[in-house]
Amino acid sequence: MNGRKPKPKQLTLVSFLIILSMVLAACGGGAAPAETSGEAAPAADSGGAAAPAVSASGLKEVPRNRTHIFMGGGREGQFIDHELWNPYAIGSNHQIGPNIIYEPLAFYSAFADEELLWLAESYEYNDDFTELTIKTRQGINWSDGVPFSAEDVAYTLDTLREIGSAVRWGVDVQQFVDAVELVDENTVLIKLKVPAPRFFYFMTYKYDIGVYLVPKHIFEGEDWTTFKAFDLEKGWPVTTGPFTVVASSPEQKIFDRRDSWWAADQGLAPMPQMERVIRLPAPPEQQAIQAFITNEIDTGFTMQPTSFTTIFAENEAITTHSGREAPYGYLDWWPVSMYVNNEKEPYNDARVRWALSYFIDRQQVVDIGWSGANTISRIPMPPYPPLQRYFDKIEPLFEQYNTSEFNPEKGTALLEDAGFTKDGDGNWMKPDGTPFVIDAMFPQFLSGMALVVVEQLKNQGIDVRPSSPPDYLDRFSSGDYEVQFFGHGGSVRDPYYTMRLYQGSSKAVPGDHQVNFSKWSNPEYDAIVDQVFVTPMDDYETLENLFYDGMAIWLPELPDIPLTELYHRIGHNNTYWTNWPEGDDAYVNGASWHLTHLMVLWNLEAVEQ
Repeated sequence: MNGRKPKPKQLTLVSFLIILSMVLAACGGGAAPAETSGEAAPAADSGGAAAPAVSASGLKEVPRNRTHIFMGGGREGQFIDHELWNPYAIGSNHQIGPNIIYEPLAFYSAFADEELLWLAESYEYNDDFTELTIKTRQGINWSDGVPFSAEDVAYTLDTLREIGSAVRWGVDVQQFVDAVELVDENTVLIKLKVPAPRFFYFMTYKYDIGVYLVPKHIFEGEDWTTFKAFDLEKGWPVTTGPFTVVASSPEQKIFDRRDSWWAADQGLAPMPQMERVIRLPAPPEQQAIQAFITNEIDTGFTMQPTSFTTIFAENEAITTHSGREAPYGYLDWWPVSMYVNNEKEPYNDARVRWALSYFIDRQQVVDIGWSGANTISRIPMPPYPPLQRYFDKIEPLFEQYNTSEFNPEKGTALLEDAGFTKDGDGNWMKPDGTPFVIDAMFPQFLSGMALVVVEQLKNQGIDVRPSSPPDYLDRFSSGDYEVQFFGHGGSVRDPYYTMRLYQGSSKAVPGDHQVNFSKWSNPEYDAIVDQVFVTPMDDYETLENLFYDGMAIWLPELPDIPLTELYHRIGHNNTYWTNWPEGDDAYVNGASWHLTHLMVLWNLEAVEQ
């Protein structure tokens, strides 16, 4: 893989910006602004000013300096899931609200590398990891006054085991749990089909992975795929956490602090200082920039590197995980690939997948698409410190399967070997004589890098038609796509969860977390991943060897095409709130949409006490 690398057609920053503006205009220019009334516009005045007024009647006024406002999520400027508060319902998304309503058995902070037991007081495996006993804390009530107990844990797992692939996490529980026994009101015994030393870790909240525990007294007898768990008059959704939903509409979701919280009473965490949390749907990025400048929001979704140059020049109170210096964020667990649907021709041919990979100049993607503030990804797993040993193990494989190599000559040879030809104008034709046309989708926040790749493929003679439709995620999740730019939510401690993304059983998982989007499967690979699952997380030698064996299958196949890492570039507004998770001492990753976000809320400190 050391062949001569032809000089690509030059894609300059100026030409790229012209292309970007043209394509986004054709795609509708991004999400429409949230349809928020003038009364609901956040005040940007002094700390004692009123926070955003809300259209829902009967809510108390809360000052801005006691209100935490997040902007992000939704579709075309609205929340389409505002009535879905059952995190297992089809179409529900834990990232925009349920993540602070349904508390976990435990949290895991990848940044601190610490497990924090939460609703669970303790857990213990038997000697061969085929049984797991969990004891839940006493003195915890749901917000309707009904006690939380081990019965809720048993009910949640039993139901997931019964319904399987119909809901998120059902496949995992059904695959590994044989039976669940309620020992007493605070003890549950989980009998596992195979040794499962990472099952408790699976249930633990980290990033977007973790089992949501639901109240048996409300969910029992309901269809989990359709039950909304939303009725404010009944106090639904109920919660064990410090915030309860008081209003939820397409324009905003509003949570007010409860009078008491078991975790504060038991000394596990301080009572959050904010009295209200508001979530607003994401507008186009230019409006989010303005919202930071005018102190309308406290934090938001990840943004382009160049956006922070503008924000920093106008508002000295805004920082990021890396302060006010590049890369304006932290390395996320979500390496970005160009996914290809392995169940559709011609992407079911590994030669075509590798040819597309060779046509991509990833350094140019970093330099232009990310303004230089990123790094190249070689496999869909982030190079976090606990994972570095696994990268080292497969280094010899990269010598043969260099996933970051730019080599159009090799790409051309592979397409020709697969039966493709070029017409007189230099355009690729498929083996059946029809033009090679790629319909490529991408979310708006990946538009910069995606469109660089699009132009590179066009320069190689492929007719690529980019789009950013509002339903891209629904289509992607259901397999209704050809090519999609997206990331991977997999491993942070050991390789299992990244490897799990490519198991055949993961193709049936609904939603957009731990899903086999590429639709690739290989029985030999599946068996290796099953071995990884039953291997203790501290048996590094065995895990390294299994990872090598798995990647020796994955790399020649290249189910999707790795491009770059993803950095979470999240603004932190220090006008009203401080103690954001920043720098080397960050207590947790700062994404407001992840399952650990409650840890951020209880750590934030009001500027004006």
